[in-house]
Amino acid sequence: MPLTQEQKKQYKSIGHHLKPVLTVADNGLTEGVLAEFERALADHELIKIKLTILDREARLAQIAELCKVGKADLVQVIGKMALVYRKNFSANKQLSNVHRFK
Repeated sequence: MPLTQEQKKQYKSIGHHLKPVLTVADNGLTEGVLAEFERALADHELIKIKLTILDREARLAQIAELCKVGKADLVQVIGKMALVYRKNFSANKQLSNVHRFK
């Protein structure tokens, strides 16, 4: 189910204060990147990703592929930063960015 505008607004305000937990470089979506992406989403639900890819179209394609593979929703893209959300029903309330910043 896609995020509502109200949810996106709330997650953007939370995401503003987050630091990137994952960096995707020119090597693209390697096995290690995908494993770290999965772990970060499971722990934090809402994560910020930095993409150091210079080509804008390639960067957007990588973000779309990450969201597709991770079954996550894209909240926002600003420059080389992306904010991604995936609901975790058994989230640890001390680790989840959504629960910590409410």
